Amino acid sequence: MSEAPALIGVDVGALDTPSLVVDLDVMEANLARIAASCAKGGVAWRPHCKTHKSPEIAKLQIAAGAVGVTCAKLAEAEVMADAGIADILVANQIVGPIKIERLMALRAQAHITVAVDGTENAEALSEAAARRGLTLDVVIEVDTGARRAGVPPGLPVLELARRVAALPGLRLAGVMTWEAHTTKISDPKEKRAAIEDAIGALVASADLCRENGIAIGIVSCGGTGTFATAAAIAGVTEIQAGGGVFGDVRYRTIYNVPLAYGLTVHATVTSRPTPRRIVCDAGKKAMSVDSGVPLPLDLPPVASVSFSAEHGKIELQSDQASPRVGDRIRFVVGYADTTVHLHDAIFAARGGRVERIWPIAPAAKLR
Repeated sequence: MSEAPALIGVDVGALDTPSLVVDLDVMEANLARIAASCAKGGVAWRPHCKTHKSPEIAKLQIAAGAVGVTCAKLAEAEVMADAGIADILVANQIVGPIKIERLMALRAQAHITVAVDGTENAEALSEAAARRGLTLDVVIEVDTGARRAGVPPGLPVLELARRVAALPGLRLAGVMTWEAHTTKISDPKEKRAAIEDAIGALVASADLCRENGIAIGIVSCGGTGTFATAAAIAGVTEIQAGGGVFGDVRYRTIYNVPLAYGLTVHATVTSRPTPRRIVCDAGKKAMSVDSGVPLPLDLPPVASVSFSAEHGKIELQSDQASPRVGDRIRFVVGYADTTVHLHDAIFAARGGRVERIWPIAPAAKLR
């Protein structure tokens, strides 16, 4: 963004649209809340970067007490390491010769821990690390109910731990899970019980390994939808919650986490075909709509919101003269994790003025 320096200090209303804007006061408050929950529980905080993909935000999290970062993609980890972040968990399986070669190059640059959930992948990592004279830390991913990746808790964890511990070039660092299946439970007591049950299975698996002479240091879990409960569970050593620093519709209304809304997409009204219809220049290419419908702000009562590729359409409940063509409107992001990568920068504002501009590296987006 060649025009970036000139935009520092300008009113957010002067930004071209669509633009992605974070309120720094809100983001910092959300960040502090997650950090405080981890500190209160006596656990480390290793926030996920898959939402923001920004080394600058990651460094703010580290300044607030995080021990490092968690990444979903190897490309995210590469961008973080290039920015000087030295302790990275890749909470995903890194498979295939191309990515394993990249992982080994990254391991020579920073301390990397990577998830495994099968012997074949572990053996491939072992061969690559041993060939280079490296030691790669791994954590076993445990499926505690989400039914995605991971081995079942209990004996399957122990069996894989024994195999990993015997492989050259690898050091078994611990276990991890993502208790995603608990996030949408609306009843607070039921949700707490489900989180405790899932993470209890992770902790029990770690204890089983220790009882059989296998050292387990890391017990990692807890996303934004579960961190307040997860951080207080005995046996947990670190929490991965990171996306909630922004706050979005999904976290508030689906995950039932009362984090303040901090991330918005700013759009321009391009058409008013009827007194009830507003058309703007931010559609699905500017905002993800699949996991949370963006919420328009500062408007009269809204009847419906819909999106096409390049347009947003709002139907009001009654005839209104404003907003007019050329006016600005804001949408709270529906789901930050699938919105940020659609943009090339985040405009960080305080008091309505741009204070910082954080580029989103293309390299961090997919691979």
